Amino acid sequence: MLENSVWKQYNKENSFREKLSEFCSINSVDLIEDDKELYAAMKAKLTKKELKLFAMDSAGLNDEKIKTEFSFNDDDLQKAKFKLYKKLKQDKTRLAFKSSSDISDS
Repeated sequence: MLENSVWKQYNKENSFREKLSEFCSINSVDLIEDDKELYAAMKAKLTKKELKLFAMDSAGLNDEKIKTEFSFNDDDLQKAKFKLYKKLKQDKTRLAFKSSSDISDS
């Protein structure tokens, strides 16, 4: 599942559910149940660059490799990470990852 995804290029496990839960402050059981649908929602809400940065950072790659990949300097990398994680915490982004049954209960 999701074998050719950006996530799998940098992460051995399909652990994006846990990482999304962690950064979005959503309980993992409240996320969309199907991994393909959840990944599609993540792709829809993040730019290609943000998705790749999220995958690389979650995989624990060192900052030097990330900076080389994106041609960032230290400041650019910190700004990009800040923007990414801020976006993941926004309500409009977080709602896209929640299961529809959970949204209707709110």
